[in-house]
Amino acid sequence: MSSGSKRWWALGLIALAQFMVIMDTSIIGVALPRIQADLGFSPENLSWVFNAYVVAFGGLLLLGGRLSDLLGARRMFAAGWSVLLIGSAVAGLADSVAVELAARAVQGAGAALIAPSALTLLMMLFGGEPRELTRALALYGAAAPAGGTAGVFLGGVITEYISWPWVFYINIPIAALALLATPALMPAGGTRRGSLDAIGALTVTVGLGAAVYGVVRAPEVGWASGQTWLVLAGAAAALAAFVAIQASRREPLMRLSIFRAPNLAAANIAQLLLGAAWIPMWFFLNLYLQQVLGYSAFPSGAALLPMTILIMIGMIALAPRAIARFGPKPMVVTGLAILAVGLGWLALVRPDGTFTVDVLPASLVAALGMSLAFIPSLGTAISSARPEEGGLASGIVNTSYQVGSALGLAAMTAVASSAGADRLGDLPALTDGYSAAFVGAGIIAAAGAVIAGITLRRGGRQPAEDAEPVSVG
Repeated sequence: MSSGSKRWWALGLIALAQFMVIMDTSIIGVALPRIQADLGFSPENLSWVFNAYVVAFGGLLLLGGRLSDLLGARRMFAAGWSVLLIGSAVAGLADSVAVELAARAVQGAGAALIAPSALTLLMMLFGGEPRELTRALALYGAAAPAGGTAGVFLGGVITEYISWPWVFYINIPIAALALLATPALMPAGGTRRGSLDAIGALTVTVGLGAAVYGVVRAPEVGWASGQTWLVLAGAAAALAAFVAIQASRREPLMRLSIFRAPNLAAANIAQLLLGAAWIPMWFFLNLYLQQVLGYSAFPSGAALLPMTILIMIGMIALAPRAIARFGPKPMVVTGLAILAVGLGWLALVRPDGTFTVDVLPASLVAALGMSLAFIPSLGTAISSARPEEGGLASGIVNTSYQVGSALGLAAMTAVASSAGADRLGDLPALTDGYSAAFVGAGIIAAAGAVIAGITLRRGGRQPAEDAEPVSVG
């Protein structure tokens, strides 16, 4: 195998990692009722089958990025696959609520090692050639929506025709294949001396976890309740402690001065708001298809395919050309604005609507916006950091997107419930609730476009600006 083809095979493995990390957040959706019945989850605790993964993933990403910088990206990439394999096996074998939630958290920890090391490896392989880096980032980015849709699709098929534990077991052969291929395909990289800052990792994980928990629980216990404000205050205190610890340590988990790099903070804010708008849209669109239009799991997953295909084409073919011509900043702003328009259009869904009128055109507009904004904001966030802090920059941008996704979904769930989405069987009320969620997500996307327009600078170390157009295939 030539060195050139080896790099692209390695990119395939990196894209597979992104695909799996996102698929594991969506594949359980259809299986949740079966998991609830078999393991005895209460209705209020069932969402933690999803949240346990997301909280561990988002909370540990900074630690994963730091470990990638200190111990080597290839080593952490392999370690992450090993942890994900173990967590998946235990999740499938679980016979109690506690074991299931612990296993999902282990899966999230594995993903937190995989994601930043995968991006670091991508930069090691392609960072020296701007044209190829843009194409590599496009393929990496396109793997995310493919994983999300495949998760819904596979989750429905597996739950209906096999059994719910296989939504976890499916990870095992893929992880084993990745472990076998990693030594042959991935560059070894180097290691460097330094401390891990375990206290910093603990405080940021507790802070992010408490913030998500507080927002998720607020619709049930009340936004004005003492419990909600106590949890959110605890989250703020933990995150403030994290910042103080980082400011005082010689070798912190996250060097705060990294945000002085031009565009790094602005690009991460764009990624956070992009996740906060996109994931609620995807989540509630799936619910609208199933609970209002009456689609079963398999047709619901198929209905999301046009949107997914457009995102993949947009990221691979359209976004690199647009970035090369106009630069990253205009594309981030334009993409978020188009996403806001698509979400506003989706807010017009009707109780007696149809897929071709109420869903397809608006979802394609939203998908176009996502495909334009994701790659330039991701590339800007990573390329703004120093090369030796690639793992940290990757961890930060992954954390931004995942935390934005979790908090955005939690907040829009509260909005939807307050507008009627908790009244199962009442189609007008459900539609009103989902419409309210689309409006809220649209406001987030519009705010992201405005903030990106104000904070992002033109120029800087943006490899995509020097890229030539990329052809598909």
